[in-house]
Amino acid sequence: MKYLLCIFLAVGASLNAFAASSPDPDAKTLQGNWIPAKAELAGQPMPDAILKTISLKLDHGKYEVYVGGNPDQGTYTIDSTSKPKGMTITGTEGPNRGKIFPAIYELKGDTLRICYDLSGAKRPIEFKSLAGTKLYLVTYSRKKE
Repeated sequence: MKYLLCIFLAVGASLNAFAASSPDPDAKTLQGNWIPAKAELAGQPMPDAILKTISLKLDHGKYEVYVGGNPDQGTYTIDSTSKPKGMTITGTEGPNRGKIFPAIYELKGDTLRICYDLSGAKRPIEFKSLAGTKLYLVTYSRKKE
C-alpha cells in the first residue's frame, strides 16, 4: 500500500512539474497591443468616440489600459482549458487598484473578445452584455505596429 501511495505521489509531482513548465498555449499569442473595435456595457453599445480613446497592452501576465489617457495597470492570468476560456484581471495601480474582475476570452487570429464582470461577482458563462448587469463585452483588434 505504501508503494502505491509513493507511486501516486511521484506521478502527481511529475504532472505538477510538467504543468508548471508548460505555459498556457494562449499566453504568448495574447501578448501585444490591442484596440477595441466594438464594446457593450450592460447591453448598451459604447460610443465610437470613447472607443477611440482606449488601448490595451498585454505583456507576460501584466496589463496596461489607457482610457482617455488615464492609465490602469495590473496583472492577468488565463485558463485556456476551461470552456469558455477564463481570465482573471487584478488591478494593481490606477482606478481599479485592489479590484478583481473575472472574465472569459476568445482568441481568433488578430481578434480578441473578452467579457468582463465588472461587479467582480463571478466569471461570465457566455459572451453577452445584458441590461441590468455589469458585464462589459469588448472585441479588440491587434494593433499593427
